[in-house]
Amino acid sequence: MARALPLRALKGGLLTALSACAATPAARVYHAADPVGIGGDLVGFLVTVEGARTGAEAEDYATCVAAAYALEKQAGFARKVRVYVKEEGGVWSADAVYSVSPALPKGMRTIDAEVTVADCAERGIPTV
Repeated sequence: MARALPLRALKGGLLTALSACAATPAARVYHAADPVGIGGDLVGFLVTVEGARTGAEAEDYATCVAAAYALEKQAGFARKVRVYVKEEGGVWSADAVYSVSPALPKGMRTIDAEVTVADCAERGIPTV
């Protein structure tokens, strides 16, 4: 004859299973558009992230894409000019503009492309 488990044991196991599900973040799907030359050293990127929790994740992805673009163009640095972030239907997007240059640009929002691409890889954020 099967023995019934106490309600306390069932409740504890159920709560553990539910908390494990809640702690698992949704898988992110990264989408990027081709870079758009704006003029001079300015380049624009429009990226989207499905499954992101905040706009900062979309902005981080735009930075990763810009850093990889800078390396591709043999310009080791970038500087964030502006980023517009929005959420629509659970999808976060970032419309970002960066200046790309071979020398460290002036300003506070500078990006060392090589260091940033390595950081993106460690964090699991693709660079395109």
